[in-house]
Amino acid sequence: MSESASRAGVPLEDFRDIFYEAPCGYLLLGADNRIRAANRRIAEWIGHAAEDLFGRPLSDVLTVPTRIFYETNVSPLLRLQGFVDEVAMDFRAGDGGKVQCLVNVTERRDAAGDLRNVRLAIFRAAARRQYERALIDANDATERAVATERESSHLREQFIAVLGHDLRNPLASISSGVRLLGARETLSVRGRQVLTLMQGSVIRASELIDNVLDFARGRLGGGLTLSRDAVAPLTPVLQQVVAELRSVNPDRDVRVDFAVAEPVDCDRVRVGQLLSNLLGNALTHGSKSEPIRVEARTDAETLSITVANGGAPIDEATMARLFQPFFRGDIRATQVGLGLGLHIASEIAKAHDGILLVDSGTTETRFTFTMPLREISPVAL
Repeated sequence: MSESASRAGVPLEDFRDIFYEAPCGYLLLGADNRIRAANRRIAEWIGHAAEDLFGRPLSDVLTVPTRIFYETNVSPLLRLQGFVDEVAMDFRAGDGGKVQCLVNVTERRDAAGDLRNVRLAIFRAAARRQYERALIDANDATERAVATERESSHLREQFIAVLGHDLRNPLASISSGVRLLGARETLSVRGRQVLTLMQGSVIRASELIDNVLDFARGRLGGGLTLSRDAVAPLTPVLQQVVAELRSVNPDRDVRVDFAVAEPVDCDRVRVGQLLSNLLGNALTHGSKSEPIRVEARTDAETLSITVANGGAPIDEATMARLFQPFFRGDIRATQVGLGLGLHIASEIAKAHDGILLVDSGTTETRFTFTMPLREISPVAL
């Protein structure tokens, strides 16, 4: 060491000072794992004088769990690769407590491969351990909160699904009563107007229930189910949807242009629900003084359904969230709804391997559903 110090131009005493007064702990072990040198810092941490540690086995200054860990993990790694970095070790203090540390360990061997010494650079880790423990506790608390919220959300969605299902029966009774009154009873003009309003309310309530059930089913893992039919025509379903919404909005101009090459392999009920949601959205948000155009057509490869209305364009912030569930945008006090209609419509489009797009400008807002046509085999016909 003196020769190296001489070559470096550094006095040997300075090297001794670097070792004994270093801001971290140092231990030098012999081949027998006994302490050959200890600096002031590690001695202070464990409550001993540095000279008192000379000759003692390393195991004397380690806690029992750390002693076992050192023999079963650290020592084999040292023999295998010659070093171990940032290993957690607890040193036994003179008062019986423990000093939590992070340790880098290296070994030095001679030319014949025999072990000469083992060197330990030791760093206090109490603050780091506390920080890591706090992180673990925070992570555990977050996971518990997420689990609780997930369970609560699941229960809410189950409740919504059950409630929506149970609302169907009384709503069906109201709808039947309205139809019977309109078909069999002699009513005044005022009475007819009331029945029309009631029928409109039934249609809107049915749409809300359908949307809520579909949303709950999707969140509960069932997803939107399709019952594709390659035989029955689609056009009558689309016409019925338009007729129902026209009946409850007699003052609105809804113009229809259907040119569908039948049959279309799709879920006719779901596609009708998609059109109902889009047309209902246009009736709610579109300009009342301008016509609403509904188009459905097929070409060699696709079915497209378009609903376009006049009115103010949709702003960019609203456009970005338009198909998110429960997003209602700028809702006026006279408007009702849960904000599920466009979300469900987009999910129906996805279920048909299609897409629902929106284009909104100063002259009109246009929603377009496009889906690929499946080839219909003669067997299906």
